Amino acid sequence: MSHPFQRTHIEYHILQSFPVTCLNRDDVGAPKSAVVGGVTRARVSSQCWKRQVRQELRNLGVQIGVRTKQLETRIAEACKALGASEEKAGQCGQAFGKELADDTLFFFSSQEAGAFAEYAKSLAFDAEKIKGKDIAKVAKKALSPVQDGLDIALFGRMVAKAAEMNMEAAASFAHAISTHKASNEVEFFTALDDLQEEPGSAHMGSLEFNSATYYRYISLDLGQLYTNLFDGGSCDAQRLKDMQHAVEAFTKALYLAVPVARQTTQSGASFWDYARIFVRKGQRLQASFDTPVSAKGGHLAPSIQALENFLQKKEQEAGSLFQKQGSIVLGPESQESVDSIVVFLKDMLAKAGS
Repeated sequence: MSHPFQRTHIEYHILQSFPVTCLNRDDVGAPKSAVVGGVTRARVSSQCWKRQVRQELRNLGVQIGVRTKQLETRIAEACKALGASEEKAGQCGQAFGKELADDTLFFFSSQEAGAFAEYAKSLAFDAEKIKGKDIAKVAKKALSPVQDGLDIALFGRMVAKAAEMNMEAAASFAHAISTHKASNEVEFFTALDDLQEEPGSAHMGSLEFNSATYYRYISLDLGQLYTNLFDGGSCDAQRLKDMQHAVEAFTKALYLAVPVARQTTQSGASFWDYARIFVRKGQRLQASFDTPVSAKGGHLAPSIQALENFLQKKEQEAGSLFQKQGSIVLGPESQESVDSIVVFLKDMLAKAGS
């Protein structure tokens, strides 16, 4: 069934500067990088920032799901809580693991875990009677992302062994890249032994770091979010309120989320420096920063100018296909705050839902 949020999305174009940091490490412990426009840029992976957004959702009081390889243990514990013996609970946990996960990360909500245990109880905790097709039906009925597992609705999930449980992500994250050329540097350090009597270092080492102004692009598909939350259907007052709550939580978590790598030794506690946020119905649009900006009293000011020039040019070129419903700016010359951004987005949802 149709609903008013189809083909509508929120686009977050964010610039965020960090001092000496190693926000996201590669396999050898160095800050991640990428070549864009023929020069090396600092990079933070989309997966890294997604996880931090999930953690901030929880810090904001949102009930989030669990992504773990310990599905069998969680289901076994839920079965024991419903009266299953240690042996039968373990067998049921193994049966669910075999049908759903096979030692892979599984993304599920607390409500689903409870429903799985209730399903096992209805079978007298007979593990041999647990079937994948029935599990999928139980999950579909139990999952309610509005109350439990909003991050599943936002970030989606894939269950290879039970495709009926798959959910398309509503939020799309690009890898954050520096708007300018960035090179990793090496810090040499020593550590002293408090009880050592002879002079000299007890330990020597080195680690890499960089500093950068990052461009972050995130798109939130409101149509997909609505489908994930309510499985379609018309929009009433309560559903509109739930959509507004989900967008508010996501926006605030997006603002607060900062990668945690080496934060105790290279603190990178930075909020957004600048953001242009669109509500649109057209094709998604991401800036490439193919031409690296040059520092002019820092990289932030020329990055803001380059981003605004790009967006204005593309809006002009796209014409009627740009389909902008509204936009808001947070930045050095703006009087807006994250709270006013939330109010703006809630108003836009109310207009769309009316």
